[in-house]
This record gives sequence, structure tokens and C-alpha cells, in this order.
Amino acid sequence: MKLSSAVAAALLLGSLALAQDATEKPDMAALLADRAFERDGARLRYRALEPAESADGERYPLVIFLHGIGERGTDNTRQLCNGVERFVTAEARRKHPCFLVVPQCPPDAMWSPIRGTRENPAFAEMPTAPAALLLGLVEELVQDPRVDPDRVYITGLSMGGYGTWDLAARRPELFAAALPVCGGGDPARAGALAGLPIWCFHGGADALVPPERSRAMIEALSKAGAEAKYTEYEGVGHDSWTRTYGDPEVLEWLFGQKRQPR
Repeated sequence: MKLSSAVAAALLLGSLALAQDATEKPDMAALLADRAFERDGARLRYRALEPAESADGERYPLVIFLHGIGERGTDNTRQLCNGVERFVTAEARRKHPCFLVVPQCPPDAMWSPIRGTRENPAFAEMPTAPAALLLGLVEELVQDPRVDPDRVYITGLSMGGYGTWDLAARRPELFAAALPVCGGGDPARAGALAGLPIWCFHGGADALVPPERSRAMIEALSKAGAEAKYTEYEGVGHDSWTRTYGDPEVLEWLFGQKRQPR
């Protein structure tokens, strides 16, 4: 699916701003293994991290992290930024040991069928090609006896925020929680998300993906009887991910969620 040049340029500019950590700068490419998932002749490359230490018989959460439009590519490295590093610091790995998967969306593809950021995206019958592969990958990973199928989390920013809303709505039973950042979804799908713990974030001054996209989802979830959390940062532009992933309370909340019977 092709985006208008204006939309692509806007999302690209916002997504390229890197989150900086003044105290810890992990070697991301060295820490996260270079892997690929293949199905029916199609291939999705991704980076993967396992718990630093694991105990026999213990099961650990699985975190899916979806990058923004500026990190699309074929190098399987460019997506290791903008919040991913918060999950791989020594402290995070000690407090929240998990399996972390950071897929890379190919060029000219999307995590969800966005046609513009000025209106709510319409939910498509079928997921995009990389999103379908990602769902297949998650289904495969939860078969690993070391992965806790009741603690599978999905998060993402900008284009990845849209993808988080989209995939969570498609397969809510697969996830224990969703944490979309500066994205948007189809409010008509709020009913499918009513039982899923969600904490949504957006910058109040975001000129690239307007905060109305997140507000619309939260309003629809409220009408559907859901108790979704929403944080809007006053005066913050598109880069709402730096504050979000840099807040220890956010990770505490995420890793505290467990899938409930539906």
C-alpha cells in the first residue's frame, strides 16, 4: 500500500528522532540476535532477545515491539531505537526478564493499512503482509515452553502505534496487554478490545499524528465498557515515546498484566 508523500514524509520525520539514554547505551545489534520468520515463500526479519538468565521450568513474557515508518528497511538493524533500548538495559533485564521481538517492516509496506493521519483508519478485512507474518511468528513463539502464553505484550510507536491497535483488534485473545504510542486505530473495533488491558500515550502537540487519533480510540473503548488508560503529554510533539518508555511505571504496568480468560 502506498502512502501520500506528505503522510510518509511526516511520519518519517517524527520516527527518525532517536530516544537518548544518557546513562546506558547497550550495543543493540550485539544483544539482539538476527533472525527471520518464513511462511509460504514470504519472509519477515526480526531481532530477538532472550532473558539474561532463565530457570528450568520457568516461563517468561514475550514483548512485541513495532517501530515507526522511518525504520523500515532490509538491514534488520535500523529498527533498534526509539524505546527498544529501554527493554534491554541491565536494570530492565534484571527486573523484567523477557523474550523481546523487534521485527522490521519492509520498505513500502506498513504494519496496518494507514491511508492518512488526519482521520481514523478503516479496519481492513485482512492484515498487511508483514503483519500477517508477525502474527504467524507470535503463534510459533508461544509454543516455546519457555514463553508464557498468558503474558504476551504488544507495543509500538507512530506507524507501530497504528500496528499495535490493528493487531490487538484482530487477535485480542493472543495478547495480555497493548501499549500503543502516538498511533491510531478504528474506533468501530473497540468492542473487540474491551477485555484487553490498554495504556495509550500521545503528545498533546503532535502535529504528525494528531492526538485526536488516540482520543477517539479511548472514547470508543469507554463506550464499549473498557477501562483503558490514557496519558497525553501536554506540549509534547510526535516524540511521545521517549517519556513513555523512559518511565519505569510504564514497564511495571506492562509486565504486571496477565491474560484473562475471555
